[in-house]
Amino acid sequence: METVCKGKNWDVALAFDGARLLGAMPFLFGRRCGMTYILEPQLTQYSGPVYFYPEALSYSKRLEFEKVVVRQLLDGVEKLQPAYFLQNFSPEVTNWLPFYWAGYKQTTRYTYRIADIRDPEKVFAGFDTEKRQRKIHRYEDTTTVRFDMLPMDFARFHNEYWSGKGSEDKLSAEFIARVCAAAIERGNGTIASLHDADGRLLVARFVLFDSRCAYSLMSAQNNSLHKSGHSETLFWAIIKYLSNKTVSFDFEGSMDEGVEYFYRSFGAVQTPFFEISKCNSRLFALLLKLHQCR
Repeated sequence: METVCKGKNWDVALAFDGARLLGAMPFLFGRRCGMTYILEPQLTQYSGPVYFYPEALSYSKRLEFEKVVVRQLLDGVEKLQPAYFLQNFSPEVTNWLPFYWAGYKQTTRYTYRIADIRDPEKVFAGFDTEKRQRKIHRYEDTTTVRFDMLPMDFARFHNEYWSGKGSEDKLSAEFIARVCAAAIERGNGTIASLHDADGRLLVARFVLFDSRCAYSLMSAQNNSLHKSGHSETLFWAIIKYLSNKTVSFDFEGSMDEGVEYFYRSFGAVQTPFFEISKCNSRLFALLLKLHQCR
């Protein structure tokens, strides 16, 4: 949170039983027109509650535990009297009922995940088409994958990619480089890049990971040199590279129809997650509609 919220306001709601920590929920907050709002930070796909369960809970007691913890967490959040709240919960958070009881709304969204990448050849066999597999094999013979791209070089490449498409990058180079550097320094991130036979950069991707799952966070491509098969080849190299470092791979799938198929075709499974929201101000709701109409 400190990395993605630098220069902004963030806090964490906590739930306790005496001195024992039961749960936590970090959040970014800001103010507009005198109203407080809570939103996801940039490059943060999932937020929501984190539970510290006691051992040997039955299913019923687990749900009761979550109910008690969420009530405490929301007490902490609602002290700010937010006009608007929106967070995406991790797919592992499957119980949003305590939020419903507190007046929050839920929208189901989807990502795509490969549940287990520890056997890369099995993953490769699950790719959707033989055509994709042939492309990857062809480019493996004519390209080189590297994992040593510097964060600022990747940030500039990312900015240039969007500039080449006639758009302004929503992420500053300083922000991208800071996030990449923080993850790499902690051993939880890597920047993979694909180069042609002449050493020219074709596509690059930043991936964040821990012992349980990897997350495809950012990518950019050379607008003049990129070809169909380059991104697939890089994804395959990343999966092999991470196969002994984590278990699952999350494509951070888009709700866009075309992007959805691209991720699904890697044999990834459609995985739901919850978008939880609450609007306590008609004025803020109007501002949201005006922003969406731009």
